[in-house]
Parts: sequence; C-alpha cells; structure tokens
Amino acid sequence: MSKMEEAKADYLAGMKYKDIAKKYGVALSTVKSWKTRNKWQRNNATKKKSMHTKAKSTRTKQEKVAPSLPPPELPDSDELTDKQRAFCLYYLQRYNATWAYQKAYGGSYDTARTNGPRLLANARIKNYLAELKKQQSQDLYLDANDILKQIAKQAFADYGDYIDFGSEEVIEVDAKGMPVFDPETGDYRKYTRSFVNLKDKEEVDTSLLKKVSIGRDGVVVELMDQQKALQLLLDRLPEPEIDDESTNSLLTALNKGLQKIWSDKKNEDDKG
Repeated sequence: MSKMEEAKADYLAGMKYKDIAKKYGVALSTVKSWKTRNKWQRNNATKKKSMHTKAKSTRTKQEKVAPSLPPPELPDSDELTDKQRAFCLYYLQRYNATWAYQKAYGGSYDTARTNGPRLLANARIKNYLAELKKQQSQDLYLDANDILKQIAKQAFADYGDYIDFGSEEVIEVDAKGMPVFDPETGDYRKYTRSFVNLKDKEEVDTSLLKKVSIGRDGVVVELMDQQKALQLLLDRLPEPEIDDESTNSLLTALNKGLQKIWSDKKNEDDKG
C-alpha cells in the first residue's frame, strides 16, 4: 500500500491533517492536496442540519393607527337629501363641482360636468354650503377678511422694510490695509461706495418674504407677487365711486395728460 493510500485510511479513521503529515513526513499542504484530488470523504463529513427550528410566533404585530375622532357636527338640513349633503362636503374639499358630483352620485364625467354646476346654482345647496363654510371658519379661527388683510399686506409691502441701502464715504486703504493719506487735502483719501444690508429678522414681517439669499452678486430679497395680490384685492373689492369732485378732477387731469402725451408723440412721428 502506498503512502498516500495509508494516509487516506488514517484520514477516514478521523486523524487530523497535521498528524497525518507528521506521521508520513510530508507537508500539511500535501495531505490537503491528496484529500482534494482524490475526493476523500468521511462518512460523518456532512453534518445533518438540525431539525430544531424556532417556533414562529403566532402573535401578529399590531398596526399603529391614529385614534378615531368624533365625526364633525354638520348643520341640519331637512331640505337636502343625503347625496346632496355629500355633494356639498365633497365640493368643499376641492371646490370642483364635477368631481364632487361624481363622488356623491357616481355616473359619467359628462353627466357630472352638467349636473355639478347645476347643483351649485340650487338655492338650498348654496345655503348649506354657506353654513358649512361658516363652520370651517370657526374651526380655523379666521374668515375671508383675515385672508384679505394678508393679501393687502402682500400688495403694499415695501422693500425698504427689509433692506437698508444707499451710499457712504469710506477711507481708501492700500494693499497692506493701511489708510491712504492725501497730501493735497491733508486728510485721508476717501471714496463713495454703495451698500445693501439686510435688516434683522426680529424687526420685520417675514410672512411677506418669498426669498432671501446672499449669492455671488450680493443680497437677494424677493417679496410675494405684489401685482397678483393687488389683482386679488381688486377682484374682491366693490367698484370705486367716482362722484367725488376731487376724484373726477384727478381722473380728468390724468386723461388730459395722456392725451397730451399721445398728441406730442403723433407730432414727433409726423415730423420724422
């Protein structure tokens, strides 16, 4: 029997690699090479996996849910059906009569597009919506006047409330940071520079600011869209009365001024 065959018998009997290598005077790597090349396999080499498995818990993790809240107290209306009241509630979610009608009544889009606006024109629907809006305003502690006040603040916001800007005289300095003396005047040389400084946030109404940043080109301050705010106010305010003589005088002066501007412009064009 060769040395390798005897080593195999020892390996199958359970002898360790290092003991086999020492017994036959070979390197440990040689024994491992014999084992791999000739596919030596002990009978107990493959350990059976334990059949013991951890019992799975039958308890299911309870899903966290928000506590239920009592339903809101809706205004009573014996004049409306349940679907009409549902339409009103859906309408106040998106202010979309077509969508509200589909949610309350179902049906096709074309039907909802016709019947939704028709429901809004119903006097009983209008009254019920008014009651719901009143309840919403009470819950939010505000009304349309509060919103209009905020829009008015946006419309008449002034950049001067947020930045301090202007020009100032400063002493000129050299490369070493030392002030430059002017022998002709006998005083330090000065120059005029512009400045823009932000005011402290504690002193201003930040709700009217859309953007504030300091970039490569300096300070950037952007207010809410004033033209849009002014238009919103005009759309919601009554038509101005122009019976007052001073108002009429102002309008007359403006009209005459515009006529003169256009007349001068026409004369210049004719000469050209």
